[in-house]
Amino acid sequence: MILATDLDGTFLGGTRQHMEELYEMIRNNKDFRLVFVTGRGMESVLPLLSDPVIPRPEFIICDVGATILDGTTLQPVQPIQNNIESKWPGKQAILQQLKDVKGIRIQPVPQQRRCSFIFDEHLEHEGIGALEQQLGCDILLSDNRFFDVLPINVNKGTTLTQLIDHLKIPEEKVLVAGDTLNDLALYGRGYKGVVVGEAEPALVTATQGLPGVFHSEVRGAGGIMEAMAHFEDFKPFYQKKTAKDCNTDSSQLVMLYHRFPFETVEENGKIIKRAPKSPNGILPTLTNFFKSNRPGLWIAWQEMKEGDAPAANFYIDKEVYPHLQASPVMMEKNDIDIFYKLFSKEAFWPAIFSFIEKAQFNHEHWEHYLKINKRFAEKAAAEAELNATVWIHDYNLWMVPGYLRQLRPDLTIGFFHHTAFPAANTFNIIPWRAEIIGSLLQCDYVSFHIPRYVENFVDVVKSLMPVKIIEQESAAPRFLTYSCAMGTGVMTREIQAGRRKVRLGANPVGVHVDYIKELTQQPATQDLIAELKKSTTGKKTILSIERLDYVKGPLEKIRAFGQFLDEHPGLHGKIELINICTPPASGMKIYEQVQHELEQAIGAINGKYSTIDWVPIHFFFRSFSFEEVLAYYAISDIAWITPLRDGLNLVAKEYIAVQGLNPESDGVLVLSEFAGASVELPHAILTNPYDNDSMKRSLLRAISMNKQERQIRMKRLYENVSHHNIGYWADEFMQELKKQTAQK
Repeated sequence: MILATDLDGTFLGGTRQHMEELYEMIRNNKDFRLVFVTGRGMESVLPLLSDPVIPRPEFIICDVGATILDGTTLQPVQPIQNNIESKWPGKQAILQQLKDVKGIRIQPVPQQRRCSFIFDEHLEHEGIGALEQQLGCDILLSDNRFFDVLPINVNKGTTLTQLIDHLKIPEEKVLVAGDTLNDLALYGRGYKGVVVGEAEPALVTATQGLPGVFHSEVRGAGGIMEAMAHFEDFKPFYQKKTAKDCNTDSSQLVMLYHRFPFETVEENGKIIKRAPKSPNGILPTLTNFFKSNRPGLWIAWQEMKEGDAPAANFYIDKEVYPHLQASPVMMEKNDIDIFYKLFSKEAFWPAIFSFIEKAQFNHEHWEHYLKINKRFAEKAAAEAELNATVWIHDYNLWMVPGYLRQLRPDLTIGFFHHTAFPAANTFNIIPWRAEIIGSLLQCDYVSFHIPRYVENFVDVVKSLMPVKIIEQESAAPRFLTYSCAMGTGVMTREIQAGRRKVRLGANPVGVHVDYIKELTQQPATQDLIAELKKSTTGKKTILSIERLDYVKGPLEKIRAFGQFLDEHPGLHGKIELINICTPPASGMKIYEQVQHELEQAIGAINGKYSTIDWVPIHFFFRSFSFEEVLAYYAISDIAWITPLRDGLNLVAKEYIAVQGLNPESDGVLVLSEFAGASVELPHAILTNPYDNDSMKRSLLRAISMNKQERQIRMKRLYENVSHHNIGYWADEFMQELKKQTAQK
């Protein structure tokens, strides 16, 4: 069976419930073939193809019949397209012949093999008929305001007829649908037809009495479904759904994250769960939402060993979180390696952080990525309550919102990006950009760390489809605007793109200030601080802590430090750089070359400048406990945090959280202006890690700054970080999501 349907007012018209039912019916019936037949130009159809809720058409007839494309490949359907092309004199020839006609102007819309005009009221229809003779083309009037110049004998109906003949489909297996006069050519060709409710009166009049045409009282998609129930051949595809009680409230929160908020370890032969050793305060903060008896699910992947049975849901900690269950998505080790360690890091990670020369796109791995995302979505769809709230985390799950919206249109969906989000000309190197953006636009709220990433996202959407900006707000005073590389003056808060209105926001992650204070004040940590101070007495200690990653710019920093020592021999023996570089997860081969070059550069500098009692760079390539890291924060005079790109940078905030515990603290933060946190922390010294002179100047400024200024800066930084802490981040995000739930 084939549904050949107009778009605006027909397939895309009617109530949301009717559209969802029709689209689901088409997606779930492989024998049901969809053809778009529209007056839109192809570029105006493309945004619909990236909407995961709208079924993908098998064929697209657009430009009022002048263009016909395969819906999958978007290549012309031959020989039909060539036959149309041979009848078209060309746009310039048409415009030349009409240049002296008064009262017409070309429509500013995409168009091929046709010219679409708006005409003034005084232009008589007879005059338009004369133009038809003059041009040797067909002219199609619409809504008494527009006319299309088309190749002779080309319209929606003739092109559809050629397609049906080409496919050898019996006429009785075709249902056409429309709502305006330029759909008239679809009717009277032996197909079943429906004129949907509230159609243009001229179309209703023109189709009265035509055999096989049903006039529906229901608008848009609902009218199409009513026609399917009316025509015997289409009845098997139509299933009337029982309306759900959409007014049912749910307090359930469904969390989709790449890991559970616990670690599984074996002790005395038993598998137990314990809090993760990672200092990341995100996990405990997110679980806090469930301490107040709130029902919840936490969906994450779990490695499946050979012979393991499918894992059932289980309580994470029934005493602390009585209604929070873990719901594992079971994955084999090879699945995890491809999904997380290989594809995400080789394809998305370089693009996200603008290292496009390092991006590698494997289309088989993309299919694997889709499969994993679909499993996450199906798990959430199966277990979420009606009207529940879903919070999805990070780029590993970009495609989940699209799948989930298909399966559960009732859900309120929020998405938080824990990484950067790049500019359009960088993001758009990703071959699947339209699919990713189409999925994210199914969210009710999409959040990023800083306003710049919000604006980058909006620019990407604009590159793919028309966007209406509904609301904007000033980025100030919370964020820097024009004084740093990542600033922007205005942030978009809501857009309309395609069929969706999406709320946007900037919610930078904070650090767990209270936890940091608790650990720092423990006797063991204080003992370590005292011990480290002894070994660094008499020298300015510069601290650098980062994960081994080319994005963090470790090699650029070391080279700048080498030049700094060349230019300031008077500081030899008076400063030292403690460089703590955390190894990446095992199996991350992409970072091996970075490690090799980094170790060579450090060795060269130490070999050149070291003396019997001074080594300029202390390099640690291993993981430290969080308590050890806090001790290094406490004894360091300068934190030199200079990533080439960074979504935010929590190391900078952790340093502030430790230094700020001492009212007399005079630690200085030197921060890359390409770290997202730079727009939050105006009292840091900002530096450009791509410019060695900037790196050296900022370091010298930090070393030579007077104590009073150092103390004032740290005091202001601590006020900021302690207020905008990890709890503030989570609460702010959830408040935005609650607003979307209330509006629904």
